[in-house]
Amino acid sequence: MNYLVSTALSLSVAAFASAAAAEDKRVLTFGIVPQQSASRLAQMWGPFLQELSERTDVEFRFQTAKDIPTFEACLAEGAYDVAYMNPMHYAIFAEESAYRAIARQAKKRLKGVIVARADADIENLSALNGSTVAFPSPGAFGASILTRATLNEQAVAFEPAYVKSHDSVYRAVAAGLMPAGGGVTRTFNAVAPEIKAQLKIIYETQGYTPHAIAGHADIGSETIDNIQAAFMQIATESPDLVSGIGMVGFELAQDSDWDDVRSLGMAREDTGISQAGDTVCPSD
Repeated sequence: MNYLVSTALSLSVAAFASAAAAEDKRVLTFGIVPQQSASRLAQMWGPFLQELSERTDVEFRFQTAKDIPTFEACLAEGAYDVAYMNPMHYAIFAEESAYRAIARQAKKRLKGVIVARADADIENLSALNGSTVAFPSPGAFGASILTRATLNEQAVAFEPAYVKSHDSVYRAVAAGLMPAGGGVTRTFNAVAPEIKAQLKIIYETQGYTPHAIAGHADIGSETIDNIQAAFMQIATESPDLVSGIGMVGFELAQDSDWDDVRSLGMAREDTGISQAGDTVCPSD
């Protein structure tokens, strides 16, 4: 056989084998809580998920939802194979939907913040009495559950306005549409500089165990263990990918890490977290 023909044939066979291997690769959905816009989340998480795919020989497909209640309904259905969810989501859906903790952000305690315009004459929570306050959704842990609880504890009367995402809260307050809004330190620090420059933090809550990265039991314990190992490897060997998603590193996680959240003793119906319904989720 002619050398060039032989070489071309070998390359074609190799390419075919590579394509076939790619087609046979297991595909898992990775759901991200929609604290920010879908385009922003995809930009942040895309490189990380690509590296995670290469290290686990599993193709992870980015998923989010139009808003946090829809994301919660999909968690309730167990629609995401792996998900980045808030602390109260994990406390609920580990029990209701068989999610198992994989990792959490290192050196982090999740705190809710309440922000106002930088030029507003609002220096404390009492100044918000009788106001409408923006929140991402009823079930957003730091940005809504903790901040609403704080306002209630301090006897501040307020009307909640749910605007779907953390970014929407910050933009609404910066634009003067709301006098104040709830967020968390990570998303506040990640918001567009021109928006952040118009805001100030007037209150910060107590800290709790941060968001969970968790796998659904249906993907199998071996796969969950492999994903967990890959997270630790990426944190050590590719810290730029971790900083790209707004974190400084990862810690191995176990279910009991979120006992501080459970100790709040909040009834399921009081969390405002959505349950499964008519939502169309990735597994549908």
